[in-house]
Amino acid sequence: MEAEPFDLVVIGGGVNGAGIARDAAGRGIKVLLLEKSDLANATSSASTKLIHGGLRYLEYYDFRLVHHALVEREVLLRAAPHIIWPLRFVLPHSPEQRPAWLIRIGLFLYDHLGGRELLPGSRAIDLASHDAGGPLKKDYRKAFVYSDCWVDDSRLVVLNAVDARRHGATIRTRCEALSAVRGEKTWRVTYRDRRTGETHQAEGAALVNAAGPWVAEVLGKRLGQESPKKIRNVKGSHIVVRRLFDHPYPYIFQNRDRRIVFAIPYLEDYTLIGTTDLDYQGDPDRAAIDETEVAYLCEAINRYFEKPIAPEDVIWSYAGVRPLFDDDSKSASAATRDYILDFDQEAERAALLNVFGGKITTFRKLSEQAVDTIEKALGRREGSWTAKSALPGGDIPEADFDSFLADLQRRYDWLPQPLCRRLARAYGSDADTLLGSANSLEDLGQDFGAGLYQAEVDYLRAEEFAVTAEDILWRRSKLGLAIGDQGRESLRAYLEESRDGSARLAAQS
Repeated sequence: MEAEPFDLVVIGGGVNGAGIARDAAGRGIKVLLLEKSDLANATSSASTKLIHGGLRYLEYYDFRLVHHALVEREVLLRAAPHIIWPLRFVLPHSPEQRPAWLIRIGLFLYDHLGGRELLPGSRAIDLASHDAGGPLKKDYRKAFVYSDCWVDDSRLVVLNAVDARRHGATIRTRCEALSAVRGEKTWRVTYRDRRTGETHQAEGAALVNAAGPWVAEVLGKRLGQESPKKIRNVKGSHIVVRRLFDHPYPYIFQNRDRRIVFAIPYLEDYTLIGTTDLDYQGDPDRAAIDETEVAYLCEAINRYFEKPIAPEDVIWSYAGVRPLFDDDSKSASAATRDYILDFDQEAERAALLNVFGGKITTFRKLSEQAVDTIEKALGRREGSWTAKSALPGGDIPEADFDSFLADLQRRYDWLPQPLCRRLARAYGSDADTLLGSANSLEDLGQDFGAGLYQAEVDYLRAEEFAVTAEDILWRRSKLGLAIGDQGRESLRAYLEESRDGSARLAAQS
């Protein structure tokens, strides 16, 4: 079997793998990315949806991580103002919690560690006169507010993969790496297309193992090597309930076990609550929230809100496994969220880079450092470029999303305002490509419900690697929360019919 030649093969289509593929392709490196499922299928779509410095990491004196994350927060906000935007978090305070003076010091550091330019600083507020005080129990009288950012995590991954392909990378989803044999100059990687069952081979002068919670498994079962680092898989779970408050301020609550729980406005009609931190030993593909976690999150919320919630109020939940570097911390919540890049280039042997740990906020910096290392191994010197480059759809003048949205609504005045806003948020300036020459809703084709039309489905299949209804409803969007059973089945039928039609055309040609 003839192997397709590449400079770099990346295993793993999460945020780190996609980020590395994008950065490398932009430097002229010929890249193949292999993802066994869909992009952002696991950990990278199961986050709390935040680009943040990690206020609680200050308590563990992890100033380096907080500094890097805060710097990256503003880099990413400039790069993708359609899928990343500022939020003002409210931290209620009461005497039995961490003392107010300690929180003030922490927030002062948080304001200044990252060279903040775009976001407002922290301040104290009186909950009796602030909108955020309304839903809370009256025991809570004062609070602090500070800035962080929201991110559509799965779209962040997809847009990195889209940009990687625009720079020449080959992105192959549903393709599982079966083995990788290391030679003097190249890796020979054998992989299987899970849709067709066909087996293929590729060669690369360097290999990156960015398989997330499967990083040790890839090393052992696919590469035949022992892991040089210890991995601590930690499960984080979230619940979604109907909207608990009408204002735009998310909350960060201090729980009795000194962990923190977020309650964040989610998709207009919902509230996102999370996360838990539990050591996890099972198959990451099977990670799911359990009854104890649901009860824990409900109890944390009920400590603060006047109107209680119960497990039966949960309308959706998700869980993901974070592959943390094991620093022997006593608890899962104390384990470092920093990353380790393990570079292995034996004499006369092809290069190998393993990615351990990390968090979504620092993926771009991780990717930059990873490709710097790979470049040296390949004898190249193109240098980094992503710090000042917009992600697809993010080239919005002055990063002014509101002005961009107003202009889009003016140019497509036939679009219902909620749909226009959703498309602007999801696709940014690429919304024009999606909408094309359409002049009415009818021009967008079949209506699947919840504002999803055929034109968007076709765009996602052609441009964003979407294959199944789940890809579209849960990772390219979260319309799975709103679309009905009939719309879901219609979408599946349309995708199946489209695949069959494409197969017939291919056979005829």
